[in-house]
Amino acid sequence: MTTNPLSLLSNHAADLGIVLPQDALPKFDIYLRELKIWNEKFNLTAIKDDQGIAIKHFLDSLTPLKFIKPGSAMLDIGSGAGFPGIPLKIVEPSLKITLIDSVNKKVTFMKHIISELGLTDIEAVHSRAEELAKTKKGNYDVVISRALTNLSDFIKLGEPLLKADGVLIAMKGSKADEEVKEAVKIMGKRKMQVRAIERLSLPMGAGERGLVIIEKKIQ
Repeated sequence: MTTNPLSLLSNHAADLGIVLPQDALPKFDIYLRELKIWNEKFNLTAIKDDQGIAIKHFLDSLTPLKFIKPGSAMLDIGSGAGFPGIPLKIVEPSLKITLIDSVNKKVTFMKHIISELGLTDIEAVHSRAEELAKTKKGNYDVVISRALTNLSDFIKLGEPLLKADGVLIAMKGSKADEEVKEAVKIMGKRKMQVRAIERLSLPMGAGERGLVIIEKKIQ
């Protein structure tokens, strides 16, 4: 008997202390279906089974939620097929989100999903962080990325886009501590410090995660 992937998502989100809004599961259902359809043509993700998408994409995307204040202006760098930004928007509609990716087909898919789900205050842009920083410097409360690049490079990309009291959230795997050690020098140069490292295990053997929360030092 195969467990419904959306039931898995709901149950395991509750285990993480995340209560899904009433309209969230129908939206995740549409997201799952559309991702699978588009994936056949455009190869958006290597994870193709329902359970994998529900846990490794949707649930994983929700793990940083407690570090993000409602109403925050958030930038998701290298969003790919919309992760983590779109799941976070579904669960916390007050967020004002910009999703960027350098691959146009992924941006096209994200725009499609935003439209299909009727989401507002969220946009998908075909851009790189370096380009966006020319016009959006210091605009965001939160800059986030999931498995984009090493931590040092993410700090270089994200810090210029961050407000003075904003936070960088790097969604990493089991080697988060090692990346933090390697990034000490660049954090010093950018006057940043680690606020927290949240370690967790995704259910059903889906992997270890390390969320690295970085903020600017108080002057």
